[in-house]
Amino acid sequence: MPSSTLLAQSILSGLFIGALYGLLGLGLSLSWGLLRQISLAHFALAFLAAYLCYQLSHVMDPLATLVIIVPLFALIGVAIQWVFARFRVSPFNSLLVTFGLTVIVEAIIQGIWTADFRKLESSYGAAKFKIGALYVPVPELMTLVAALALAFGVHAVLRHTDLGRALRATAEDGPIAAAFGMNQKALALGLAGLCAAFAGIAGVCIALSYTLAPSQIYAWIGVVFATVMLGGLGGAIGPLVAGFVIGVSESVTMAVISPAWAPLVSFSLLILVLLLKPGSSR
Repeated sequence: MPSSTLLAQSILSGLFIGALYGLLGLGLSLSWGLLRQISLAHFALAFLAAYLCYQLSHVMDPLATLVIIVPLFALIGVAIQWVFARFRVSPFNSLLVTFGLTVIVEAIIQGIWTADFRKLESSYGAAKFKIGALYVPVPELMTLVAALALAFGVHAVLRHTDLGRALRATAEDGPIAAAFGMNQKALALGLAGLCAAFAGIAGVCIALSYTLAPSQIYAWIGVVFATVMLGGLGGAIGPLVAGFVIGVSESVTMAVISPAWAPLVSFSLLILVLLLKPGSSR
């Protein structure tokens, strides 16, 4: 058995990686639950943002790149949604189309930055401070703060504003919502832009904490999909909580048993929840 300090550090690390899972899952959950689009391109956009952050960090502070990345990716999300609406792409076809977009983005990344590993170097990239016996890396802490702020902010908008009620009503029954004067097209374009902007923010967090390689796009898909399914579609808090659960479970598994067992945790939890979920047998 690991020491109590190692176990506590593993739990803390799990919270940090879980925050990133939740941040990546936030845009996917909203897109899937409210727009009825299963966007694999969400991960490609996140990694494209990570590479842009890496490139721009040569001339500006990595956090300052958000001023460019967030509006740029919001426009990309709006453009993708416009194409989907124009050609009436179904939920299943959105999965196929966005998989194709993911392959295209991966090829673009390889063409510009090659398949070599890239690591963003910054003044606070390796910064950490100590709380008792535990070490807290600054980039991971910033990811945690961003994930909490965005998740609770989106939750508040969805539950306590007219815009949030309009989004939920449109997702529940588009024709009825339109009959009450809600602009379904504008709401969808705005939400798609917001989801893509969240992917851009997640990409900057990835660049601050991880070594980049184009092939890593696919390594995140499975665990974030599990996070979204466990947390529930169309919500903001659920994916974050599920991300924490999966992240801590993986980190503790690596500390107590073996790192080789960690990838099994997220899918085992997903299967268990789907089996025990009321109505799953129907």
